[in-house]
Amino acid sequence: MGKDSEYYKNKKKDQLLKYRELQKDLPEFAVAYLHSKELGTQTSTLISYSYDLLTFFRYLTISNPSFNKKYGNADSGSPYPIYSTNKYTIDDVSQLVSEDIVEYQRYLELNDQGEKHENGKRAIARKMSPLRGLFQFLLEHEYIEKNPMTLVKLPKLKKDKNIIRMNNYEVNAILEAIEYGNEQMSERQKKFCNRTKQRDLAILTLMLGTGIRVSECAGLDITDIDFKENSFVIVRKGGGQDVLYFGDDVAAVLSDYIEGERKLILPEKGHEKALFYSLQNKRISIDAIENLVKKYARMVVPNKKITPHKLRSTYGTALYKQTGDIRLVADVLGHENINTTIDYYAAIEDEHKRRAAKALTVRRETGADTE
Repeated sequence: MGKDSEYYKNKKKDQLLKYRELQKDLPEFAVAYLHSKELGTQTSTLISYSYDLLTFFRYLTISNPSFNKKYGNADSGSPYPIYSTNKYTIDDVSQLVSEDIVEYQRYLELNDQGEKHENGKRAIARKMSPLRGLFQFLLEHEYIEKNPMTLVKLPKLKKDKNIIRMNNYEVNAILEAIEYGNEQMSERQKKFCNRTKQRDLAILTLMLGTGIRVSECAGLDITDIDFKENSFVIVRKGGGQDVLYFGDDVAAVLSDYIEGERKLILPEKGHEKALFYSLQNKRISIDAIENLVKKYARMVVPNKKITPHKLRSTYGTALYKQTGDIRLVADVLGHENINTTIDYYAAIEDEHKRRAAKALTVRRETGADTE
């Protein structure tokens, strides 16, 4: 149950193995930096940091002729370039200046040769974060005398006020499309969707009715559900366990699925406790949930790019509008910092403006002197 389930034990083990595998391709000083972050950082975040640092050292090898000659093995006979990124030394990075970092930022923004990619300001800022931390770590430990990032201006991020969410009409439309079909569906599509109708309805109703993350939904076991209390146990993004509650509407569709489609499934070995299954009779994956959400959303909300996270936004916004309690929203959504909730739910600002408009009535007196 919860974080003690086999699913989360295996997930944690797989992440640790992936993290250790990535470290093999990083220089020793970069690995030392990552070790310094381990106590207060999730393994999934450390994996992202590792990828971002590897991208930087690969970039140096590709773009800098001296490093390319020293650490590049493009002529090794392999169909893919091989770079000895783990052999970089402190002396190598001591040679870097702010111009090198600025060029790397430009590379992150757009590269149309080799490893092609394009990133927006938010993605660039995220990818630069572990690099900034690495140089600060090296400076504080006196491995380098100057930090080449000191003079580098990072992208300025504006608060996104145009957060995508669904209104009540759209929520009802997407649930009805699952239950009754949609005019856009062919007969063949309707028959296919009917095979997992109860499952799909249960997943979307649960996410819309509780605001859980897609990873939390995929990790649910049947033993996590308590219909006596209308509650369920989830494992939060940081690995902590939490209990959430659901209403009677969520309870009804969950019960229909558990007593209906789920009873007919013969699960694959090792997947017996999963709450939601794929058509292969295995625990449903995060990607599969994302795909089914997008599939139904395209039918009824084609003008909005709806993802599982947008269902979470829809729930959070609706909860705030009903209660006016931002701390309640932060607690239910599992936000450790309330500013995360305030920054994200732009509808809060909109609601404040509506209240301000109603708070003051400007009345024009008829027959009054207009001078």
